[in-house]
Amino acid sequence: MRKKVTKAIFPVAGLGTRFLPATKSVPKEIMTLVDRPLVQYAIDECRAAGIKEFIFVTSRGKGALEDYFDVAPTLEQELRKKEKNDLLEILKSTNMDSGEIAYIRQHKALGLGHAIWCARRLVGNEPFAVVLPDDVIAAEKPCLQQMVEAYEETGGNMVAAMEVPQEKTKSYGVLDVEEDMGSMVKVKGMVEKPDADKAPSNLAVIGRYILSPQIFKNLNQKKTGAGGEIQLTDAIAEEIGKEDGGVYGYRFRGQRFDCGSKSGFLQATVAFGLARDELRDDLEAYLEELMASRKAAQ
Repeated sequence: MRKKVTKAIFPVAGLGTRFLPATKSVPKEIMTLVDRPLVQYAIDECRAAGIKEFIFVTSRGKGALEDYFDVAPTLEQELRKKEKNDLLEILKSTNMDSGEIAYIRQHKALGLGHAIWCARRLVGNEPFAVVLPDDVIAAEKPCLQQMVEAYEETGGNMVAAMEVPQEKTKSYGVLDVEEDMGSMVKVKGMVEKPDADKAPSNLAVIGRYILSPQIFKNLNQKKTGAGGEIQLTDAIAEEIGKEDGGVYGYRFRGQRFDCGSKSGFLQATVAFGLARDELRDDLEAYLEELMASRKAAQ
């Protein structure tokens, strides 16, 4: 019987320099889309997929991220006193029970693969998920839940994948497809950030993974790849073609927002705002007025 995926690693050690000066004192992962931090969207997605243990790979200056998941007795008491029960329930949903969450420090920025390797002792010999909070995915069924259900059929290693414009392949890990089965593809190769004319396809890997513990052994070789960093893509590629599972790409159903970029973050803010019943009318009216005034000015 295949082991269930119950642990997830969140690599959140980055400095968030694209969002300076905000990230001088605020970890990028707790910057908010509407009224929820980026990391909360990731946590909720993982819970829907059956994840029970949450492992954060952090760095110096991420104390506010750790505090976010802690209890806030004074705030809870104040909300209770004022009978703001709806807000109290929202607040409680952000708390993590003792033992449910763990933090590991990545002392040097040596790449995504190295960040995952840092968590090896907490994962042990079982499959695990990797979630990049920068990739926020709006979906009727959460992306990782879709992947876990597909993984129960395939085993091996699985990466979330989506088509991107050919000229943007240099920003992603890109799949070389052996067999296309619709929502699932069997992978025969992976290339990290190839130029458009060298990319084997336009099917790009985005920030959701389900991986076998063998990945840690591959990462333990400390091989450097693109950018002189230890690349997770390279460690996954070593599993291609193996009899015990291989590598699959999963075309998820949903819309992905790259919240690691300013434009993607703004697009996500607008999209998630319009999805909220209590905000939609005012926001739509404002956007229509804004576009009309811009058109008139032209």
